[in-house]
Amino acid sequence: MSVNIIGISAFFHDAACCLLQNGRLSAAAEEERFSRKKADPSIPANAFRYCLEEAALKLTDIDCVAYYEDPVKKLARQLWSGILGNKPTLQEIKNPRQKIEQQIREELGYEGDIVYVDHHLSHAASSFFFSGFDKAAILTVDGVGEWATTTYGIGDHNGVRIFEEVQFPDSIGLLYSTITSYLGFGVNDGEYKVMGLAPYGLPLYTAEIRKLIENGEGGQYRLNMHYFSFMNSDCMYSEQLCHVFGKPARLEEEEIEQFHKDVAKSLQVVLEEVLLEKANYLFKQTGTDRLCMAGGVALNCVANGHILRKGPFKQLFVQPAANDAGGAIGAAAVAYRNITGKAPGIERLSHVYLGPASTSGQIHKLLQATSLKYSDYRSDTHGMLETIARQLADGKVVGWFHGRMEFGPRSLGARSILADPRNEQMRDRINAMVKKREQFRPFAPAVMLDQARNHFQLDHDSPFMLETCEVISPLKLPAITHVDNSARVQTVTKETNSRFYTLLAAFYKLTGCPILLNTSFNVKGEPIVCTPEDALKCFICTDIDCLVLEDFILYRQENQLDLLKLIIQEDLVKQRVISHDVYTFV
Repeated sequence: MSVNIIGISAFFHDAACCLLQNGRLSAAAEEERFSRKKADPSIPANAFRYCLEEAALKLTDIDCVAYYEDPVKKLARQLWSGILGNKPTLQEIKNPRQKIEQQIREELGYEGDIVYVDHHLSHAASSFFFSGFDKAAILTVDGVGEWATTTYGIGDHNGVRIFEEVQFPDSIGLLYSTITSYLGFGVNDGEYKVMGLAPYGLPLYTAEIRKLIENGEGGQYRLNMHYFSFMNSDCMYSEQLCHVFGKPARLEEEEIEQFHKDVAKSLQVVLEEVLLEKANYLFKQTGTDRLCMAGGVALNCVANGHILRKGPFKQLFVQPAANDAGGAIGAAAVAYRNITGKAPGIERLSHVYLGPASTSGQIHKLLQATSLKYSDYRSDTHGMLETIARQLADGKVVGWFHGRMEFGPRSLGARSILADPRNEQMRDRINAMVKKREQFRPFAPAVMLDQARNHFQLDHDSPFMLETCEVISPLKLPAITHVDNSARVQTVTKETNSRFYTLLAAFYKLTGCPILLNTSFNVKGEPIVCTPEDALKCFICTDIDCLVLEDFILYRQENQLDLLKLIIQEDLVKQRVISHDVYTFV
């Protein structure tokens, strides 16, 4: 008998839905990819429908919907902290589970059982149950769940057990988000920008950062709330924080000065210190040399690499959708274990190609309905890959759409923009003319796993771009080498993505370089593309030279795109985007 569990995360940011069938993760997607609203927090109705369609299931086939946090505990924290004001309305404090259930019933049409899994237990389960480890220490770190902000646990044949937590308002995640806001970047959106900015700076303000956080016994720590105002205003930081650094906060449009780079570096250094110290504590408590991590802070790939290199753990597994989107997977995993008594998953999660795909037939029909010129390689995949390899070697930027969409924040060779990493101008060109983002932002390399050790200080696979390492390549790779000689590597195997691996191999044969620059297929402020239509819009509105849609290639030089570009850009301006001015606790 089949057991089908739906996992849902929603109503904060990065809403998502997944499907667990007999403990196997068969489908997962973020709502933003369908709605085209960045970080969409809505009930993931589109993602839910996709999961059912992917598995050819009906609503009545679903045994349980698992929600990724406990609304009752969350409401208690909101009331305590005053987020809802001094006199919350009856509607605001009315049974919060009932409100969640009502949305699930009305928006999804589901009438079966609904269970609630604590936020950080969802994070912990999302990592351990898909790590392939039979036993591991578990560290979860984010802004805040219900009350917990950091948890310490262990996973084994008995399941997942959290034995200690740090509670709100003390939060490493909120510390990082507060400085992110002070530096003029969006909260819940710009933390990775701060991580990318840090290598350009010097750790001149570590003493000032350390004033903001005080270490405690065991796994505990405290924030000095004198410097924070996220509980009682629409700003993350207080005026006292500006006094500590001796400068006012940067506005988003203002120039990034060396001071801002130095603060970013100092923050990153202190984050790594705190996380390493807590990892050492967790190791002593659990006695296992394997570590699982999840929560938004676990997306800090620089800190992850630091923990693995400097800490006591020999192996590290980071849940690839470590943010709240991945909480849907963890909630489903906990529900599956509670229902069946069995642990979900058997082997380590090897890929996250869990989203929708489009057939060549569907894409051909779409292209025929346009006036666009294209080349058809349906009977010559080898020739297509060799053609694209030559385009890349000639300095072209390629939009790459193939197979099922990735789950999580990283493009991993299904919805990617690709380029030659040896080209000195490529990083600036893609940042300015394609991604339309800040010039300091680094790009990641995708490399054939069997060639990775020849080019990067890496002795294990890294399929999800979740740790950084030193570039040791004999080749000059300026487009993917950060200013500190690091790179956020994705290793690729033929087993997990045959076509992407074969493209890398074709480029290697042609150039002697088994590496491609790989960045997400989107522009600033837009979600990663989901459908062929999304990919066409992004291609038209950027300076991408050619677009690969499964077995079809479109070249910019062969098409007149200016009028289409104007029409699409006018339409995009009208779309609503999610605000990231302050960490949203509601």
